[in-house]
Amino acid sequence: MSYDHLADKHFTAIAKVIESRVGIKLPQTKRTMVEGRLRRRVRALGLPGLKAYGAHLFDRNGLEQELVHLIDCVTTNKTDFFREPSHFEFLRDVAVPQLAQRRGARPLDLKVWSAASSTGAEAYTAAMVLQDLVAVRKVSRFSILGTDVSTEVLQEARSAIYPRSFVAPVPAAMQQRYLMRSKDARADMVRVVPELRRLVHFERLNLMDDSYPFDHDVDVIFCRNVLIYFDKPTQQAVLSRLASHLRPGGYLMLGHSESMAGGGAEGLRSVVPTVFQATGAAAGRSAA
Repeated sequence: MSYDHLADKHFTAIAKVIESRVGIKLPQTKRTMVEGRLRRRVRALGLPGLKAYGAHLFDRNGLEQELVHLIDCVTTNKTDFFREPSHFEFLRDVAVPQLAQRRGARPLDLKVWSAASSTGAEAYTAAMVLQDLVAVRKVSRFSILGTDVSTEVLQEARSAIYPRSFVAPVPAAMQQRYLMRSKDARADMVRVVPELRRLVHFERLNLMDDSYPFDHDVDVIFCRNVLIYFDKPTQQAVLSRLASHLRPGGYLMLGHSESMAGGGAEGLRSVVPTVFQATGAAAGRSAA
């Protein structure tokens, strides 16, 4: 099969759709990357090439039916277990003890949200850390929500199956407790144990939506390495909506390249670089 290129008007139209729907800019410098990723959709649809794909989207009214797949193709989903490990140390050593202190004598039941969860490594990392704390009775119970705009990565997250090389950052003791080896030795794959999978669930969410249909008493939100793709007004709007889902005293953790973005958000105060705490001004209140 011979692959050509998108027509200029179709690349421009795709870029406008992606920016308006998910807030991600696709300048001309990203064109080669975009075309490379869209070629699998060309194959899936049985089209002769990228020009035909662009025509399918915009000249033959195929955009709405194809939109989810288009978003899946062009969004970047970089993730790792224990990525930016200082955040998980903060969760264990600072956030949980302070949340317990605020809760007083009540059991410490925690809600955690991984707001750009990709294939689930962040959510399952948090689950491993918190399950260790459950074992020593520093946490009573917890639940974790993972959300992403890409349906493809959410399917992978729900399966919780990863190449063994991908889980290398997980400490050996945690690997023994929380990961199962594949019965097929040749596969060299692992799966998160059922006890953790039951505590983590995944839903599709576009952070560009005007409101999020989730609880407003979340204790910890991870939203790391996604704001960098948004312009400043969009960053502030997303941060405001996220802050409205935190209970007073709850924590928001951003990526290390995004620490400045959280500084101006209503209802959040900086605790340490990239970690912010809900002051109560916006926490627990719907941003809709």
